[in-house]
Amino acid sequence: MRLSRRFDRVLVGLAVISLALVFGCVIKANSLFTYAEGEDEAFVETDAKFVTFYDGGEKLIVKTEAKTVGDAISRAGITLNSGDIVDPVVETEINADNFFVNIYRARPVVVKDGTTDKYLMTASYDMKTIAREAGITVYDGDEISLVPNTDFLEVGVANVYSIVRNGGHVITEEEEIPFAEETVRDASLENGKSEVRQLGEVGAKRVYYNVYYVDNKEVSREVISEEVIRQPVSRVTAVGVKKSLPPESGTCADWARQAGVSEVDIAAALDLIYHESGCRVDARNASGAYGIPQALPGNKMASAGADWETNPVTQIRWMINYVNGRYGGWNQALNYWYSHGWY
Repeated sequence: MRLSRRFDRVLVGLAVISLALVFGCVIKANSLFTYAEGEDEAFVETDAKFVTFYDGGEKLIVKTEAKTVGDAISRAGITLNSGDIVDPVVETEINADNFFVNIYRARPVVVKDGTTDKYLMTASYDMKTIAREAGITVYDGDEISLVPNTDFLEVGVANVYSIVRNGGHVITEEEEIPFAEETVRDASLENGKSEVRQLGEVGAKRVYYNVYYVDNKEVSREVISEEVIRQPVSRVTAVGVKKSLPPESGTCADWARQAGVSEVDIAAALDLIYHESGCRVDARNASGAYGIPQALPGNKMASAGADWETNPVTQIRWMINYVNGRYGGWNQALNYWYSHGWY
């Protein structure tokens, strides 16, 4: 009876799909229902996606629940060999339906450099890259070309590349520029927590070297010049410094709130205030800076009120305009203070 019910379900499913095709309806691949083995009269929705593999001259389309390219390759029964290149790389997440994967197969190659022959397996078609993979230094001005394979019995079916040396001693190489790590303090983030606000990206530069030899062997090289191709992007990590603040009146926090500092900014504002003046209305230093914000000269704060010398709320109100105008906000001003020791 159970097998009969399952067969009836299959017939119903086929009938629904047929009707959808007749009336021009679209059924999304990841919305198809699959029978759940071991559950009577039960169907579950799958997260399967269509993945298309281009492998040489062949094309393979599979529906898979694999999470990454490497997992999908394994489930599809595709074997990778040493030197094969997968694009995108095997760690890439399959995050969309109709996902495409290219597999470039390594092939036998011979690189001829004078009387030296280097045999390797490579998936690259760039001649300089192939020579470098073979461990051969390519100098600016050298010529690399694909030549007929005249040693078929010795090297087999292989592409043969020949290098013609033109007396060069300068090489050009592309090198990575590592990205910097930046940390910013964020008073809106809980103390002790951190989060990456910007992913880092390595840059690239083109470097020109003059190469020196002894007995036809490279012994040293010096940089002639270099140029940046792509600037690196810093990785920015925010570190939380948010603190619980007292709500009582008569405190620095209360003055800041009265002046117009928002609850989002209050922790950063107090951090900066206490670093500058300890929240003392009459704080002075040798430079002549005065008050809670350490305004220089102090009478600048008159723009916020005539009582600028004695009123903490007036002083902080002036400080709000200053940090917003110069730094764009309390967090930015605080981060500048931590980098420079002043703001």
